[in-house]
Amino acid sequence: MAKPQVVLITKADCHLCADARDAVGRVTASLGLEWTEQLVDHLPELRERYAEEIPVVLVDGVQRDFWKIDEIRLERVLQRAMAQ
Repeated sequence: MAKPQVVLITKADCHLCADARDAVGRVTASLGLEWTEQLVDHLPELRERYAEEIPVVLVDGVQRDFWKIDEIRLERVLQRAMAQ
């Protein structure tokens, strides 16, 4: 079973980012996966790319959701990635 790489892109002082952390944490924990967070505040290339979409969830480098994270959709995406 593959372990997809889950990255949450956030910025400081972002209430949607706090909600996204909770959502990504719940989904990944239920599937036994880990995730990482990258702050655009320290990465200009990410800030430029995702400035209007934060928070953003990437799965294996592909953008899968932004703003309000849909937990059901994220779980489906991760299950499919794990099945490959």
